[in-house]
Amino acid sequence: MADIIGVAASAAGGGLFGLFGTALGRVASYFEKRQAMAHEERRWQHETELLKLQQAARAEETEAELALAQTQGSWSGLDASLRAEAAIAASYRWVDAIRALTRPVLTLLLWGITTLIWFSADLADRASITETATFAATAATLWWFGDRSAGVRHK
Repeated sequence: MADIIGVAASAAGGGLFGLFGTALGRVASYFEKRQAMAHEERRWQHETELLKLQQAARAEETEAELALAQTQGSWSGLDASLRAEAAIAASYRWVDAIRALTRPVLTLLLWGITTLIWFSADLADRASITETATFAATAATLWWFGDRSAGVRHK
């Protein structure tokens, strides 16, 4: 009988030990899965941040391309303006001198008129500065680009 009790005790002990091992394996598996999920979550967060950085880089690249295109357009306009200025044939010296001084003088007059109105007008009347500056700019433009007959040149 002692042998049967010993065998039964060994079987019970082995069974309990096996159940404990299985339970321990399940607990360890639970923590492994939790750790794997946490790792995946960190990876997804990293990928999300990476996508945000790539999107920001593309946006900055687009802004840089727009700025470059605007700058190139400005330089093209300046180049065309300089070529047009160079294409004007020489005339009398005093006419060439007046032509050379027209833009700077008109620009200074425009700023002078605007400054005079700004400091002499009341706060309510400062809206008229825009009208006055527009008038001065229009007058300067019409003076500079107005009727310049190319057919009559004197030497």
